[in-house]
Amino acid sequence: MHTLADERLRFIFGRRSIRKFAPGAVGDAEVDLMLKAAMAAPSAGAKDPWRFVVLREADTRARIAAALPFGGMMADAAVGFVVCGDLGAAHSGQLSYLLQDCSAAIENLLLCAHALGLGGCWLGVHPREDRVQKLTEILGLPPGVIPVSAVAIGMPGESKEPRTRFNPAFVHRESW
Repeated sequence: MHTLADERLRFIFGRRSIRKFAPGAVGDAEVDLMLKAAMAAPSAGAKDPWRFVVLREADTRARIAAALPFGGMMADAAVGFVVCGDLGAAHSGQLSYLLQDCSAAIENLLLCAHALGLGGCWLGVHPREDRVQKLTEILGLPPGVIPVSAVAIGMPGESKEPRTRFNPAFVHRESW
């Protein structure tokens, strides 16, 4: 990363999945800021179908960690989020729009966490039916509310170099 553009985008290139957390709290102001950033995401038809469950209790985070095969870091996180979508609120009631909207919110949340000096890791839930069912049960989600992902956030316990996985072979110009 040597250009001015690269330096301006360092907050994007530097956002990496952090799976090891150091001790340290994440305050309510930071949680609120991450939620505001998440809800600043674009949404199909401005329907904003995203819903968030904030996980402050260690027991709840441990139960979520146990329910996700690769979610062990959630137990050690300072705070967790389960990002859900309300199918009834999604544009035209479409699952695809719900997933796109929630994914944009998740990325905003992760970029905000990184900008605040926090580490985070996106844990997939949907479309794995066993994961969806477990989180629905643990969190008591109402019908029509689908857990899309869980996000573990905390003080980074590891450091990773900024990077991109840019591959020009994946880019087509004007046609395939």
